[in-house]
Amino acid sequence: MSDLVDYTVEGSVARLTLNSPQNRNALSAALVDQLHQGLTRATEDHGVRTVVLGHTGGTFCAGADLTQASGGDPADVAADRARELTRLLRRILELPIPVIATIDGHVRAGGLGLVGACDIVVAGHSSTFALTEARIGVAPSIISLTLLPKMTTRAAGRYFLTGEKFGAAEAADTGLISIATDDVEATVAALTADIGKASPQGLAASKALTTAGILAAFDSDAETLTRQSAELFVSEEAAEGMMAFLQERPPSWASS
Repeated sequence: MSDLVDYTVEGSVARLTLNSPQNRNALSAALVDQLHQGLTRATEDHGVRTVVLGHTGGTFCAGADLTQASGGDPADVAADRARELTRLLRRILELPIPVIATIDGHVRAGGLGLVGACDIVVAGHSSTFALTEARIGVAPSIISLTLLPKMTTRAAGRYFLTGEKFGAAEAADTGLISIATDDVEATVAALTADIGKASPQGLAASKALTTAGILAAFDSDAETLTRQSAELFVSEEAAEGMMAFLQERPPSWASS
C-alpha cells in the first residue's frame, strides 16, 4: 500500500495506521480507498484476529478533506462523498474481525464516525474530540448512524450542537470510547491478547450481535442522511463556513 495508510501484521494483529499527517489524516478519497484495501487484506490474512486502527501525527482524523479538489456537479460530488463515508463505516461494522481504534491525539467531525464504527476504542488522556460540523454550516448526518447508538442522548444533544472540545474521560463517560488510559499501547496489547484466544467463528458471530441494530439503521436511514448531507454541503451557509475555516476567520454568522 502507499503511505496514506500503512499495513503491518504482528502475530494475530493487523495494524492499519493513518499516515497522512500533513492534512491531519483527513478523509480524502485516496485515504478512504486505502483503508478499504487494508481491511480487505486483514480479512485475507487468516491468522489475523484483530485490526488495530491507529494514526501518525497529533490527529487521529480531522474528518472530511475540505481541500480536496472536485469536478462535476457539486451536489453530485457531495452525495458521492457521503456515500463513500457510509460505505467505509459500514465496512468496519460488517468486518468479521474486531476493530480497535487507538487514539493518542485529536479527533474531529467525520473522524468521530470512524470512532463510532469501531468495536473498541482506546484513547490517551491527552486526546480531544469535537463535532464541529454545525460551525461550518453542515451537520454530522452520516456519522450520526454510528455515534447516536454509542453516545448517551444528553451527550449527543450537547456536543452535536456546541462543537466544543471534550477530553478522553468525558468521551468514556458518554460511551463514545471504551477506555481512557495513560498507556494506550499496553491497554491495546492486553485487549488483543484476549481477543487472540477466540476462534474466528466465535469472533464474527459475537461481533455481529453487537452491530446488527446499527446496520439496520444504515439500511433504513442512510440514503435519507446522504441526501441531507449533500444538500447541506452545497448550501450558501456551508460555502461560507468552509471558506472561513480555510481562511482561518470567523464565518459571517458567528456571534461576537
